[in-house]
Amino acid sequence: MSVSNQCRWGILSTAAIAKKNWRAITQSKSGVITAVASRRADAAKNFIAECQASAPQSYQPEALGSYEALLARTDVDAVYIPLPTGVRKEWILAAAKQGKHVLAEKPAAVSAADLEEILAVCKENNVQFMDGVMFMHSARMNALRKALDDTQHMGDIRRITCQFSFFGGDDFSQKNIRVDSHLEPFGCLGDLGWYCVRFLLWANRWQPPTEVVGRCINTSKGASSEGEVPSEFSAELRFANGVSASFYCSFLTGNQQWAHVSGTKGNVFVKDFVLPHFGCESSFDVENPEFVASACDFHMMEHTQRVSVREYSSGFAPAQEINMFNTFNEIVQTKKLDPHWGEIALATQRVLDQLFAK
Repeated sequence: MSVSNQCRWGILSTAAIAKKNWRAITQSKSGVITAVASRRADAAKNFIAECQASAPQSYQPEALGSYEALLARTDVDAVYIPLPTGVRKEWILAAAKQGKHVLAEKPAAVSAADLEEILAVCKENNVQFMDGVMFMHSARMNALRKALDDTQHMGDIRRITCQFSFFGGDDFSQKNIRVDSHLEPFGCLGDLGWYCVRFLLWANRWQPPTEVVGRCINTSKGASSEGEVPSEFSAELRFANGVSASFYCSFLTGNQQWAHVSGTKGNVFVKDFVLPHFGCESSFDVENPEFVASACDFHMMEHTQRVSVREYSSGFAPAQEINMFNTFNEIVQTKKLDPHWGEIALATQRVLDQLFAK
């Protein structure tokens, strides 16, 4: 099979999330995986075998025992890097210097200064940088933007809130890399709060906050961690246009991933803004409650409209992670770099830094 007319991907690490993105790459319009690298060649072989069994592609990728070997290959145009945040910068820079386009997991870096360096090196080497926030590529976002801009039903946006959480449990709190201060120093703020900050900024058209207040409610320390990381975090933000926002993220409460935007006339509620619930449609509710009082009768009228977009939750086109790779593949193949993706990653990182410093 010839792959010269496709966007040829290398995967740097065999992290669990890479399995989902293996499927997304193979389901994308012009993506193919040519190599997978791990610190151990047998780990890369096992990863490939498992993914080929679940989501096969006709081209058999090569398993490599070092990241350097993958970056040196001439049959890799772009790399997906799901390495931990604490060690990711080194490999993003190495990839960019080898002329590889980079799609990396989030948080993008351990600081805004590091991300600024990453973006500068990517620009210098004429390669694209993008973080792996899949929901930004959902078709639902276009419908949601239209709803938020509908002044007849929403009025002016005044308040944005969201929550992203899951209950990790005892094993998670001891062994997972997300409670290791070296590998994932932001803890739940980076793992989950990154999505919340991104949504708040997107909903408010990328305006930077004028004030942020962060509160680390609880911390966790993994068995091999040098220090503690946030395991429960809340934040409050204010913006120059009068909008206020808040979010809560946690490893200590059950699965929730909702977002709510309040306007002067109505509100929008998204129950699954990060990972769409399983199915072939993604949706949200536009609500225009009306309070009606007459003599002894007092009624709150609901007036809710469901807006649905025909889009699979995951695994099959169109799904947001597949759209993400379609977008990236096109950037690589047309050689038309899009600085927007780096800019919004940096905007997110700057807010994260401010909150973490609190």
